[in-house]
Amino acid sequence: MFKPSLRLVAGALLATVATASFAQAPAADDAAAQAALKQGQFRIVAPFPPGGPVDVLSRLLATGLQHLYGQSAVVENRPGANGNIGIELVKRAAGDGHTMLVVPAGNMTINPTLMPNLPYNVEKDFISVAMLAKAPNAIAVFPSVPARNIQELIALTKAKPGTMAYGSPGVGSGLHLAGELFKDATGADLLHVPYKGTTQALNDTLGGQIQVIFGAVPTLMPQIKAGKLRALALTGADRSSVLPEVPTLAQAGVEGVNVVSWYGLYLPSSTPANIAGQLARDVTKILGDPATLETLKAQGLDPSPLRLEAFRKFQADETKTWEKVIKARGITAG
Repeated sequence: MFKPSLRLVAGALLATVATASFAQAPAADDAAAQAALKQGQFRIVAPFPPGGPVDVLSRLLATGLQHLYGQSAVVENRPGANGNIGIELVKRAAGDGHTMLVVPAGNMTINPTLMPNLPYNVEKDFISVAMLAKAPNAIAVFPSVPARNIQELIALTKAKPGTMAYGSPGVGSGLHLAGELFKDATGADLLHVPYKGTTQALNDTLGGQIQVIFGAVPTLMPQIKAGKLRALALTGADRSSVLPEVPTLAQAGVEGVNVVSWYGLYLPSSTPANIAGQLARDVTKILGDPATLETLKAQGLDPSPLRLEAFRKFQADETKTWEKVIKARGITAG
């Protein structure tokens, strides 16, 4: 059986591309781009409900752009259809740099394979501006679940087949795929319940309607710290600085599952190159601000160095990796 080791945000890759620079536009183009960006309100579309990492990053970006340009910047949460409603909105927007999209990895690297009839084409309809941040993912359970570690959870699902479910932000999300890889690696008997976003999945887990959730650490951390969820393992290669006591799946004896969430910034493909380049540079400034870094760290998010061509290549490579996983395991959107 195909057993990939999914180094989706490998440290070696990041170290290599962190020093890469995108082509520096001529000074005249810089000035023209900055002048154009000062001519209207920024609209950042977050295609998932408030409360998750997409929303947090969108609001940090809005605050930073408002500070840089003295223009208002609003965040529009447009959930629905696994993010497709918000994505289509940006696809059809004017390419003037004022309407942009913040979206998780799955919509741009998993869904093109999992859902061949998507209403958008990542390469043709969007400019991949920057990877904003990455975050570890956790597997957590409702406190009444009698499992204190991941091996106990696996045993419990096998002892009570068909009775336990896990929630994810939606079919085709990286967390859905993480759950399916976990089931494949362990034989755990878990039913997948997709939601319109992590917030809804979290609410049902906190209410006891489902027993297990696969979620990004920034979203789950407050409930874990409050004792309302019990974190059993992380799906990445490294422990989290905000949840240092929680082992990785590999440390807990489960190999072959290494999935890290990341979030990117996109523009309509009609956007001029000088404006896309200017916004990429703006992202560097915003994410490098000490106050922003502190907020990201407190949320369990790590800023990313990937911009423009380096980001586009990374995204294309990851799409190929997920395509192999999906086809090898026969995973469908149904």
